[in-house]
Amino acid sequence: MGKKVLFFGDVGIDDTIALIYAHLTDKIDVIGIVADYGNVPRVETTRNVRYILQRMGRTDVRVFGGAARPMTGEVPTFYPEVHGPFGLGPIKPGLEPKELENFFEVINLIEQYKNELIIVNTGRLTSLATLFILYKDLMKNVQSYYIMGGAFLYPGNVTPVAEANFYSDPVAANIVTRYAKNVSIFPLNVTQNAIVTPEMVHYIHFKGKTQLVKPLLDYYYYQFYQKKVPGIQGSPVHDALTLMAVDRDDLFTYYKSAVGIDTTDVARGQSIGDFRLTDTPDLFDGRPQHRIAIGLNYEGFYREFMTVMTGEPF
Repeated sequence: MGKKVLFFGDVGIDDTIALIYAHLTDKIDVIGIVADYGNVPRVETTRNVRYILQRMGRTDVRVFGGAARPMTGEVPTFYPEVHGPFGLGPIKPGLEPKELENFFEVINLIEQYKNELIIVNTGRLTSLATLFILYKDLMKNVQSYYIMGGAFLYPGNVTPVAEANFYSDPVAANIVTRYAKNVSIFPLNVTQNAIVTPEMVHYIHFKGKTQLVKPLLDYYYYQFYQKKVPGIQGSPVHDALTLMAVDRDDLFTYYKSAVGIDTTDVARGQSIGDFRLTDTPDLFDGRPQHRIAIGLNYEGFYREFMTVMTGEPF
């Protein structure tokens, strides 16, 4: 079996691509999913997770109900224009609400897979931050953290400086970056380059290992991005890239820095690292150093993604 992953996500289109990728590779074993608010309300996220697991024949995976709103106390803003009214583009899961496992049952998983468990967080960081507030010592048992979020020295996708996951709950993002150790962060400046072209989608669909990629990417996600980013050649799979890094660390170039998240008005959600090359004082109040992905080997990404999604070597 592959590396043990507890997945936190606001499961929309790119989270779904990530979960399909994990299902089709033997290098990653998703043992639990925390369904959070984010792309859509939590009730839709939980439906999406159950639908995806049914389609993959993995109803054995434990699903936990995560956060419904941010630590700021605000009413969440959702993005149906990006992920569709239900979070899966043109797909309507059509499942009745179902009681999920208590969120705090994730503690048992962390204890069961002590020093082996990897946490991958591709959505808002509210649920993960909650664990650090209540169980800081327990979280030291987690082997490592892979987080999709931020935009370092790069334009944001919600404001000129902020990416959606950090912007939507900057309080939670600050808690995680302050207390978590062995963290790898995958910001927009890298994930935006993980492009899946329509030609790639067509071939994946033709090979038939999954029939979900084409409706999610070609029929919805790519159309949004063509309007949002003129000239873009396909759909960036932010979350799949972050999950891929669990086993394919070699695809990335990293920079190490402590990280802070701005919580003020205009700069809210801005991710700040120290990229200066001179010897400077510590401006981060003793925060731990994190790995920030700053470069992607696209050819390596292409080969890995297509090999896993089609079942044939590239």
